[in-house]
Amino acid sequence: MTTLVRFNISLISIILLVMGSFTAMADEAPGDCFGIEFNLTHPIGVAKLLTTQPQVHFLKNASDNANCPANNAACTQTAYLVPGNLVLVGKTDGAFTCVAYQSITNPKPNWHNGWLPSASITPVLPDSAPFSADWIGSWIHGGGNIMIKPSKNGAVSVSGEAFYDAAQNVHTGVIEAKAKPAYNLLQFADDGTSPFNKSSDDQGLCLVRMQRVENLLVVEDNNACGGAMVTFTGIYWKK
Repeated sequence: MTTLVRFNISLISIILLVMGSFTAMADEAPGDCFGIEFNLTHPIGVAKLLTTQPQVHFLKNASDNANCPANNAACTQTAYLVPGNLVLVGKTDGAFTCVAYQSITNPKPNWHNGWLPSASITPVLPDSAPFSADWIGSWIHGGGNIMIKPSKNGAVSVSGEAFYDAAQNVHTGVIEAKAKPAYNLLQFADDGTSPFNKSSDDQGLCLVRMQRVENLLVVEDNNACGGAMVTFTGIYWKK
């Protein structure tokens, strides 16, 4: 089997592969928001902060305060977003939505996860029918870069590198694949020769899904595309 992933792991044994602060922990309680999980059956959601308030603060988890999330001073974090910020969205809890935010201009892959009032965000739909040419380009964000080039028969060639700057060394992940956009998505398993389905996930293959949203590239993976703490997940802008 052609392997897609080449990586460095300084840890000898990894029981649970953690995607930094972005990936939700397995024991996450209903009132906790530790990140957004990859879902094989549907693409990750994207939303934009749309409010008349100049700032909307993240809210604490239930593990911080049993009465959170809630719109009160006791649940309010110091971190906040401003109108126009894009977030990746996950589960809901009453009137609140779990989101993950990363500044597309931040040179480092620093994510902030937390609850926001659902009324403060509005869904942003992906481009309805992107052409192959719409995917082409050099895309970057704080945690890595992706190059998409034209290939044969409407397919594209995807190559990229992601990294995580650990305490002792840098963990990396690499993708190299050919795939054809379909249903507004560009998705592939391993190098593109394996099907993107449940069996691929069971085999531990690297799964990657991409969407074009506004002038950006939204990418998500299943945490099997690199070393410890490495992920391609993020919002990329064209270089």
